[in-house]
Amino acid sequence: MSKDCNDVFCFAVSRCAVSPTGDKLYITSPYEHKLLTLAKDGSILATFMDPAVKFLTGLHVTSAGQVIVCGWDSKNIIQVDSKGSMKLATLATQRDGLKGPYSVCYNRITDSIIVGQFRHKKILVYKVK
Repeated sequence: MSKDCNDVFCFAVSRCAVSPTGDKLYITSPYEHKLLTLAKDGSILATFMDPAVKFLTGLHVTSAGQVIVCGWDSKNIIQVDSKGSMKLATLATQRDGLKGPYSVCYNRITDSIIVGQFRHKKILVYKVK
């Protein structure tokens, strides 16, 4: 755990999600500013870090295997490749109204991304184009 992790709310893992095929486990580690991708046996397949994405919290894997992650401190939502090794796109930022993105979910019926925010009363819905 990083050195800046010194308060009562410090935690090593924020969220975890399983790939649709069940062969990968994705884990957000906020204080380490990273997304880990693990194999079934627990071995690390990939570690994703990007200076533009800080304090990774919310995580969702769609039925198509798309990985969506919240950067709480950086106030953004990104899509990462299914290997968990590189950013594919920035889906939303502070310019889109994000203040403290903490949880994320994709709704395939409405084709939208739903974002819950920490200490903010608004749930945001973004239509995917």
